[in-house]
Amino acid sequence: MLTVIGNLKGGTGKSTVAFNLAVWLAHDKSGVRVFDLDPQATLSDTTEIREEDGYEPLFEVSNDIDELEMLVNSKGKKKTTQLLADVSATNMPHLERAVSMAKRILIPVQPSQADIWSTQRFLKIVLSAIDKRKKPEILGFINRADTHVGVLETGEAEEALQMMPDIEALDTRLYQRTAYRRSFSEGLAVFEQDPMGKAAREMKKLAKLLY
Repeated sequence: MLTVIGNLKGGTGKSTVAFNLAVWLAHDKSGVRVFDLDPQATLSDTTEIREEDGYEPLFEVSNDIDELEMLVNSKGKKKTTQLLADVSATNMPHLERAVSMAKRILIPVQPSQADIWSTQRFLKIVLSAIDKRKKPEILGFINRADTHVGVLETGEAEEALQMMPDIEALDTRLYQRTAYRRSFSEGLAVFEQDPMGKAAREMKKLAKLLY
């Protein structure tokens, strides 16, 4: 099954989420194939760090949209392998093509009004790219949520997300934590860095909701 992770606005943390989910799935016997369709190639860079430092399990990362389409349309045992695609608005043709093939679209949303507007625009792109007869599951969640209880923007953004049509708001959040930044620089998922940490619990909850 292909899950596409994206949004229009930069800085939503989509590549961090994609990397951590990829590692989660790599630990599973069914495996994962990852497609980095973002020209910034941050996900590819992080995976190279993981390989250079000798961390396991490893997983393949490709930027070939044709290969992704071939896997989506293939028959047989390979279809049991989960597919993840990290997409970016800086490569709109690849974004639209990946979205059109997806069974599920996961949208990280930062807690700000600008990100809510961006998500609404992204939804319009998604709905114009998909086959309405085979509508994918479209899920959103708050990413980089504020850790201070006195900050109101996170709750307000979550309420706005829940009110949006054509998207299901997940009952989970990822918070703004140093562990997620370290995840990229060290090539380790947050649940590998500190299995009992807050970031690990958050990411495990998200992964279990999805898989």
